[in-house]
Amino acid sequence: VQLQASGGGLVQAGDSLRLSCATSGSYVTAWFRRAPGKEREFVAAIPQMNNGRPSYGDPVKGRFTISRDNTKNTVYLQMGDLKPEDTAVYYCAARGPRITVISYSSRQYPFWGQGTQVTVSS
Repeated sequence: VQLQASGGGLVQAGDSLRLSCATSGSYVTAWFRRAPGKEREFVAAIPQMNNGRPSYGDPVKGRFTISRDNTKNTVYLQMGDLKPEDTAVYYCAARGPRITVISYSSRQYPFWGQGTQVTVSS
């Protein structure tokens, strides 16, 4: 299982940004983030199927949307109304093959992509 995250950058508060995670197959996939001096935090997760019901961490509910296109083996994180507290390195992660249940725990995701930096200026 391989993942590659992209799309980070420097934006202003209130802007939008879309992250992409290219995967080697269709897996339960999540986004986590780690801000300087803080622990890794669950952002969002989506089941394997294109029409699966996603889950979100409380800080991003209503602002972020996770989606996937299995024809492209890509999971997206559309981030809106960005705030300075969203500044972090964002990671995509996957559960293994044949696992269909979303988890909020990073320990349940054995496969990780490299991080992509998102910086939101005030």
